[in-house]
Amino acid sequence: MTAPPLSPAGPATTGPAGATARPARRPRGGPRSERLAPLVLLAPAVLVIAGLRLWPLVLGINFSFTGDGERNGLPVGFDNYVTLLHDPLFRTALRNVGLLVLLLPVAVAIPGLLATFIFLKVPGHRLYRGVYFFPAVLSPVIVGAIFTLLLAFDGPLNALLGGLGLGPVDWLGDPDVAIFAVVGVHVWATFGMALVVFLAGFATLDASLLDAAKVDGASLGQTIRHVVVPSLSRTIQFVFVTTMIGMLTSMFGLVYVMTSGGPEGSTYLPEYYVWIQQGQMNQPALASAASTALFLIMLVVGLAQIGILRRAGKED
Repeated sequence: MTAPPLSPAGPATTGPAGATARPARRPRGGPRSERLAPLVLLAPAVLVIAGLRLWPLVLGINFSFTGDGERNGLPVGFDNYVTLLHDPLFRTALRNVGLLVLLLPVAVAIPGLLATFIFLKVPGHRLYRGVYFFPAVLSPVIVGAIFTLLLAFDGPLNALLGGLGLGPVDWLGDPDVAIFAVVGVHVWATFGMALVVFLAGFATLDASLLDAAKVDGASLGQTIRHVVVPSLSRTIQFVFVTTMIGMLTSMFGLVYVMTSGGPEGSTYLPEYYVWIQQGQMNQPALASAASTALFLIMLVVGLAQIGILRRAGKED
């Protein structure tokens, strides 16, 4: 007796009565459906972002090329942007953005070092973790009101400095000092979130690298530079970008409560300038141009930070 011929799809099977059964079919759906499944799951989130973020952004950019007042709704080209460049308050806001970029490493280093100490379990590290995060849950208006009292010319801080013989400082009334005071308060109020991100990054750190550094006799500074920083490069990039975005978009409450843009416009930031033009000067097109400029500044600064940090990571 000869064996039954093999079918192209594979060997045939015989049933109880000796009849040849059809080969088993592959289940429907294959690599294509597997590739499409993530896209289908992401589609709702993408549509929400496109509808609530990207589309308003496009409308705002388009609106920035129209006029205000008598030219309301009429195309004016780049006139609004020329007006911004000639406005001393907007130039001050741009200068303050440059100052924020220079102070950014300090704003990132503070939570990074505190997270390092907590990770190394310094005495009281459990208490510090909660204390450092507590300011992040406070409203900027509340924080601004508290520090307005503390930093007043006749406030507790100047009273303490007077007792030390250092003399009073006009923290919120001196144009050369006010912006540093506001930025310092913002860093104090928000570094708790960056601290949590750093602690999450430390959870992924290979403990054997720290043990090897300890065996080699590395100091704390050497351990941070050659072990912690390279291992947390992605975390540091994320904190740099999010901290910069927070400085550019989340300081309105502090500026409004503590200085109202003064003294002499020295604490103006693009976000506050947009509010003034939209809410008080009734120039929405000019405010849209300032918003577009703020978006471009955030984009350029963010990409530059990522590029610098990546090159630094490769060199290490």
